[in-house]
Amino acid sequence: MLGRAGRVPAALAGIVLLWWVLSALPGVNPVFLPSPPVVTAAFVELWTDGTLLGDLRVSLGRAAIGFAIGATLGVLVGLLTSRTRLIGHAVTPMLMLLRPIPAIALVPLAIVWFGIGEGSKHFVIAYTVFLAVWLSTHHGASSVAGTYIRASRSLGAGRLREFFEVVVPAAAPHIVAGLRMGAALAFLSLVAAELTGASSGIGFRIQEARQFMQTDVMFVNLILLGVLGAALDAAFVAASRRLVHWEVM
Repeated sequence: MLGRAGRVPAALAGIVLLWWVLSALPGVNPVFLPSPPVVTAAFVELWTDGTLLGDLRVSLGRAAIGFAIGATLGVLVGLLTSRTRLIGHAVTPMLMLLRPIPAIALVPLAIVWFGIGEGSKHFVIAYTVFLAVWLSTHHGASSVAGTYIRASRSLGAGRLREFFEVVVPAAAPHIVAGLRMGAALAFLSLVAAELTGASSGIGFRIQEARQFMQTDVMFVNLILLGVLGAALDAAFVAASRRLVHWEVM
């Protein structure tokens, strides 16, 4: 029996083997399903000429800025809407209406508001991250057990101390879960964000490869997105075990 550490490599090996077999079947057009060696060759070429590294640097920068903006606003607004009744009643219905709107639907509006520069890309990513982090933070801070609040007040804690020593720690697991989801969504919305007049980046390269039917290049960048997302998610899980040790995600 394989241990947990061996399951992921075994699963990946199985996926690559199945991919290789399918791409070698008679009648399978290599344009539609390039084989692993072809994709590997495309990766080596893109890495050697610096294209992949340049796109990676640009996309990570955009994702990081968009995530930072969206996550910061999401936590702050989530705490406000959950603990301030007036703000909650005024803001929560509007945000719930925005939740079903996908990031790609906002691309035209982002271009109108911010132009085709970096601002529109940051906006699309931040929008997606914000809604995920806000919802999780709002839910976590709204669900703090009343016994904790009553206990803190019986000990003479003021509103400010109650907020930072009771509400925030109790909501922290939900906040971290929202940040984890937001980080994943930052990469998902990156492709949509890079539709806004980009000339570099992973999303741009996927769109460019689609136009020229370069499916090997598309595969390289899609796999890269998957690897980045998985690595970031693993980092969040490891960090949460240290930062929010009272509740393992």
